Amino acid sequence: MVVVMKENATEEQIQKVIARLVNMNFDVHRSTGVSKTIIGAIGDKRGVDPRTIEVMEGVYEVLRITEPYKLAGRTFHPEDTIIRIKDVVIGGDEVVVMAGPCSVESEEQIDTIAAAVKRAGAKVLRGGAFKPRTSPYSFQGLGEKGLRMLREAADRYGLLVVSEVMDKNKVPLVMEYADILQVGARNMQNYDLLKALGRVRKPVLLKRGMAATIEETLLSAEYIMAGGNYEVILCERGIRTFENYTRNTMDISAIPVFQKLSHLPVIADPSHGTGIRDKVAPMARAAVAAGAHGLIIEVHHDPENALSDGPQSLYPAQFEKLMQECQIISQAIGKKMDLRLPPAKALAAG
Repeated sequence: MVVVMKENATEEQIQKVIARLVNMNFDVHRSTGVSKTIIGAIGDKRGVDPRTIEVMEGVYEVLRITEPYKLAGRTFHPEDTIIRIKDVVIGGDEVVVMAGPCSVESEEQIDTIAAAVKRAGAKVLRGGAFKPRTSPYSFQGLGEKGLRMLREAADRYGLLVVSEVMDKNKVPLVMEYADILQVGARNMQNYDLLKALGRVRKPVLLKRGMAATIEETLLSAEYIMAGGNYEVILCERGIRTFENYTRNTMDISAIPVFQKLSHLPVIADPSHGTGIRDKVAPMARAAVAAGAHGLIIEVHHDPENALSDGPQSLYPAQFEKLMQECQIISQAIGKKMDLRLPPAKALAAG
């Protein structure tokens, strides 16, 4: 249930309510909004009369949460979550772009791509060091060596790092190098991994599973948040359907649905969402128009020889053009992209 305190409730009154809920064996989470403090009480509600809380001093009302996801939902946390990592803000009015290769292959490769995506306006360098591949014979990544290359390239160009962690035992290692820990689609319901990420204090990028519903995705986020890590970024990356003209079906409609149900930032992955290079830009533009807080896009300077996901990787020139187009769209819907490029009006005229 959710306890909404009065606007003039004192800190002493708030603490008394929290203490009562703890004594009733609830797991308590406090959220302070613009005008009211909201206290989320999570646990077994059977036999609990909410009136025992409603009569306490400073309490405005007590609401029951009907959704199975308590911490990820807007009932407990009505205001948008803003995640700040150094000078990058995810979840606000800026569209933040993460870009880079599917896999880190060499120092020269990751340096070349990092320079290109930085020049185009990306804020975060993406790249896999541990790769979950359908075939056991496919390239599996360079491991810690790849993470080190990724971190060094990002630091050279003033970028953050997002990289995938596949196993709970690898969380401390990936944390040494990455600013954002990514949970891939195949691991969205790896509950041991999600619990381990709930115990760390770094942002987590949670990708929707290829056959997951929106509710299942939010419940996976709930696993992380229940452990105490509230900095979760949702990622729509397409779902598997009967259609075979694209690798997955990019569910653009999920973006506003996630935003209605949850306060967590939502970004889109059109690279995995389509799996085809010439479909990436249209879906990226559509995702920005639908209100996504950001994009994560695969970029490679030599995709024909990439060790993984070359067919869906944009060339640097394509990526730069896409960034300019998304800048125009973001301005049209009241958002912004800090690309340090010519004004959108001039771009549109050109």
